[in-house]
Amino acid sequence: MCVVSVCLVLVNLCGFTDNQEPNFVKEESVVGIPSPLLKLKSWQWWVLVSINIFFLIGGQAASVILGRFYYNEGGNSKWMATLVQTAAFPLLYVPYLLLPSSSCSLKTMVLIYAPLGVIVAGDNMLYSVGLLYLSASTYSLICGTQLAFNAVFSYFINAQKFTALILNSVVLLSFSAALIALNDDADAPSGVPRSKYIVGFVCKLAASALYSLLLSLMQFSFEKVLKRDTFSVVLEMQIYTSLVATCVSVIGLFASGKWRTLHGEMDGYHKGQASYVLTLLGTAVTWQVCSVGVVGL
Repeated sequence: MCVVSVCLVLVNLCGFTDNQEPNFVKEESVVGIPSPLLKLKSWQWWVLVSINIFFLIGGQAASVILGRFYYNEGGNSKWMATLVQTAAFPLLYVPYLLLPSSSCSLKTMVLIYAPLGVIVAGDNMLYSVGLLYLSASTYSLICGTQLAFNAVFSYFINAQKFTALILNSVVLLSFSAALIALNDDADAPSGVPRSKYIVGFVCKLAASALYSLLLSLMQFSFEKVLKRDTFSVVLEMQIYTSLVATCVSVIGLFASGKWRTLHGEMDGYHKGQASYVLTLLGTAVTWQVCSVGVVGL
């Protein structure tokens, strides 16, 4: 449902009707559409959008399943689950170095990427707690509430106007998440009490709200501060916010003392040590794929 709503909102934002081209092809003043994208034909633009949607859907599905698998098979470190959500960011340097450089000043990078990175780390921790106490299916359904938060934050921060299509998607997704919260027979992982399930639900809901705020702040940075929105800048945003978030997660892991339990966690992993390492690596890579898709969109 979330994927369908996102696609519908994209069509609505582009101003498509049955016999029209996207509005941004004809109007140079569309807010948030950079000049490189204005030069694309409609089919080229949709190919670019489709690639990012594929990254988002595939990356999120795989990362959520692997994250739930990590907890099911004996993993219990919320800090480790938080760390792997950004730890694979060095992989993005490969495509980044192949693109034309668009780096901004060090002062601008610190002012933008440092606070955004801290927000990313906090959001990742909320996601980790939510996934610990929720099933993968429930977790993914609650993700749909992010569209409602997106609408609110983009209205106030990015001057995004409400339309009937956006409002309809927001209401449907919010109502679906509310039904999950009220369902006494909700699909919770084995052994998770009702109180922990509620904690997981609240944390996941808070994570969706915080991530929506993060996306609006990123878009604001693209438009008002960086003033460019090329793919290299998208990668730069993802790389440096992930760097900051990874540093925060590592500090949290050591400050909490949880790093001492990681060796025992690996030894006691139900599927073996090799599976433990591969699960964390796979989770890290798929989260980066998902994040590139999100920031790209």
